[in-house]
Amino acid sequence: MPRFAKLLSARLFFGLAGIRIYVGTMNNAKVDYDKVFSRFSDTGGFAKTSVRRGLSSAQKVALNRRGNELFNSGEVEAARRIFEATGYSDGLSRVGDSYRAQNRFLDALRMYWMAPDRAKCEPLFERLAAIIRNLAREDEAISDE
Repeated sequence: MPRFAKLLSARLFFGLAGIRIYVGTMNNAKVDYDKVFSRFSDTGGFAKTSVRRGLSSAQKVALNRRGNELFNSGEVEAARRIFEATGYSDGLSRVGDSYRAQNRFLDALRMYWMAPDRAKCEPLFERLAAIIRNLAREDEAISDE
């Protein structure tokens, strides 16, 4: 197994409502991926990350206003929960911006994916690809020694 695979093990599960990225280090231990990811076998490769509840338009408007108040007062996590429940794309995108400013890139990617704001997803996909390319190059350099 390549060195970078031993250092970083990542699985992507894309869903209609979101993206979940599972990352873990293996510390030279063997990981039984079938066992770890067996709970997702009935999803056909999709992991549901949010559920949109059946809210009336008036309820969504009231919740989104409350979420905006919370976000503007710095309570980003409380606002995120509301925006996820209502599916408020602008709010989800703003939460993603907040996460990105805090260097929480995977959380930001999840928010942008749920928004959906694909234009903001692309730079993060490129960043992840660059990380994987660099790890692969390091692995090749060590293998050549």
